[in-house]
Amino acid sequence: MALGPMTTQSILPSGIPCWVELATLDEGAAQQFYNGLFGWNYYLNRDPATPTGRYLVASLGTRDVAGIYRAGDQQPSLWTINISVHSVANAAEWTEHLGGAVTLGPVAIPNRGSILHVVDPAGAPAVFWQPSPTWDFVGGAPNTFATADLNTHDGEAADGFFCRLFNYTSRQIGDHRGVDYVEWILDQQPVLYRYTMGPEYPPETMPHWMVYFEVDPARGTDATAGHAIMLGGRVVAEPYDTQWGRIAIIADPCGAVFSVIDRSVVADDIGRAEVDDPYDD
Repeated sequence: MALGPMTTQSILPSGIPCWVELATLDEGAAQQFYNGLFGWNYYLNRDPATPTGRYLVASLGTRDVAGIYRAGDQQPSLWTINISVHSVANAAEWTEHLGGAVTLGPVAIPNRGSILHVVDPAGAPAVFWQPSPTWDFVGGAPNTFATADLNTHDGEAADGFFCRLFNYTSRQIGDHRGVDYVEWILDQQPVLYRYTMGPEYPPETMPHWMVYFEVDPARGTDATAGHAIMLGGRVVAEPYDTQWGRIAIIADPCGAVFSVIDRSVVADDIGRAEVDDPYDD
């Protein structure tokens, strides 16, 4: 887990998580759910990369926190992250050079920069974003992005792709029971995490990102999970304690899975919990 708040920078280094977005089967239901759970408000942007040309930007106060758009045909509801790059054109070339594949783009987004959708050599999706000078994204505060895990079946392939692309250092932080969980470090700071899915996931589970959102310690993880149920979501994994904080895994009304974390509640010497497969309906 990233350990400190993220702050806005005028020029982002490559390799920094710089946005999170939800592809959903029902924009209206998603807006209502996340407004109720996190207090997000929304404004509409035009986006030529989405199936409908619409893109909702979620905000807290005057700061942008996430995006929501209508999923395409055959696409499930899911959360993913955007990772900053200096050039989407160069990122496309390097993606293919390192054994990945480009699935969309580069696409210029009005007033937002340019994006590139890719999959890594093990099939995990990612979005690379070359932000505009007006980039705005807040994280590390209550009801905003905290961090993300890449859940994959091939940790070595994921490390080779992302670490070579972004010059990450990979450090194993899994426990003594054989859990393969690493943090990717940039300039001596952890920026993202990679987990090799264990037996708690069926073999057919697709590689995916688990996005974490901060909860207000005054509210806590348990109350947030309970509120999600009242809003039409479900709790995939009941709140549990880790060395990073108290976590719950939640699915929204359309099935998109994410986690919430209260980093004020920390348990020492606890490994990663075995949880139900969040993508098994």
